[in-house]
Amino acid sequence: MKKISNLVRNNRIKSVLLFVLVVLIIGYFVFPKKGPAYQYVTVQKGSITESVSLTGNTTPEQSVSLSFGSSGIVSDIYSDLGKEVKSGQVLAELNKNDLLAQLHNAEAGLTIAEQNRYVSGNNVANVTSQQDALVKTAYQNLLNSTPQAVPSDSTDNYVAPIISGSYTLNQEGKIYLHFYPSSGGVSFTATGLTAGVGIINTVTSQPIGDSGLFIQAPSAQLSTTDWVIEIPNIKAPNYLTNYNAYNQALENRDKAIADAQASLENTYASSVSDAQIAQAQANVDSIKAKIQNSSIIAPIDGTITQFDAKVGQLASPNVSLISLISNGGYEVDAGVSEIDIGKVSVGDKVTMTLDAFQNETFTGTVFYIAPAETNVGGVINYQVKISFDKLDSRLKSGLTANIDIETKHKDNVLVLPQYAILQNDQGTFVETLENKVVKQNPVILGIMDQKGNVEVVSGVTEGEQVLNIGLKVQ
Repeated sequence: MKKISNLVRNNRIKSVLLFVLVVLIIGYFVFPKKGPAYQYVTVQKGSITESVSLTGNTTPEQSVSLSFGSSGIVSDIYSDLGKEVKSGQVLAELNKNDLLAQLHNAEAGLTIAEQNRYVSGNNVANVTSQQDALVKTAYQNLLNSTPQAVPSDSTDNYVAPIISGSYTLNQEGKIYLHFYPSSGGVSFTATGLTAGVGIINTVTSQPIGDSGLFIQAPSAQLSTTDWVIEIPNIKAPNYLTNYNAYNQALENRDKAIADAQASLENTYASSVSDAQIAQAQANVDSIKAKIQNSSIIAPIDGTITQFDAKVGQLASPNVSLISLISNGGYEVDAGVSEIDIGKVSVGDKVTMTLDAFQNETFTGTVFYIAPAETNVGGVINYQVKISFDKLDSRLKSGLTANIDIETKHKDNVLVLPQYAILQNDQGTFVETLENKVVKQNPVILGIMDQKGNVEVVSGVTEGEQVLNIGLKVQ
């Protein structure tokens, strides 16, 4: 009985499986088969703009770094950080006392050379006048042996006021200075070789009477109220040199006059060669150039962004102490990769956004493309400069700019999204459906924009539907 029961059950299972198989076969032939689903993109005419996107920073239209042309001690400063200055304005100066003395001597030498072009050899009066001029110059240099103020009570440890200028009174002696508080700050009275009053401060030099000398307070507090300026200053480092030069001038004067007197009977014309005059003029010009290099002068109107010059410091030539940016406006500097630089031209229109001014758009124009590359870490870029179409007083140096340079623009062209374009080793194509068969049609592309659209130069017609190969939602 058990075997009969198992046999019946197996026959039932086989019957069910056979029924299912029959149903599947009938469904395959009876019910219609559903084909694949396609999405389409319509070829349209429109405008397309090719652009290059990059970032850059705002910079002033002009910026300069300034330095002294020679070494020396800073004696005067006339501006400070953040100040606006004008072109030609003197910003800082070195001590020029020695240079002025050299200039006086050189000018005297030039005068003598010019006057002696045709001078009678026996003209004692003329020789005397010339030698007197040399002696006077040497004496003036001696009197100007680096003037300095010392305490009247002979204190050894002190902070002295700063003395500058060139002494002009041609007298030896002493100038006495007395400091006292006043409504304007600290005032001084000068007596002795000159007389005068003034207010002393750390910013500007004040004249000491009519002596040709100037006084300025140091940054540290003065240690006494009574000072003496001795003329000449026998403790000056250049006193001995000037003293010897003065004595030599006296000796030369006596000898020259004696020689002229001895040759009274030998009247002949003694000419000074043009070469000697040219040499004397070159000496004058050289000293004037050194004096010019002792001043820092603003070359442009602008605002000071660096001011490191301090009175009393030793300045070295060609070391930047003062920087300026112009007041004329700002531009944008950016680097374009070598891949994109061929697309960019001078005159291209630019739109920009600045991180500092959200939701605002600025326009401008490319006005400069660097002819040489900039290599940073193996990455090749080319500098471009962009001008703003309108001045904006809110702009500052160093602001980040997000830039779109319009390199090409076309109107009334056939446009497709890039996801409708197929590119492979055989070329560039669009796909169409003809009689339920997908067909690849070759196309030629033009420019592309930042939105993912591409110009189709040939291979499609307006209104034609091509397959959405990328299956992007239209």
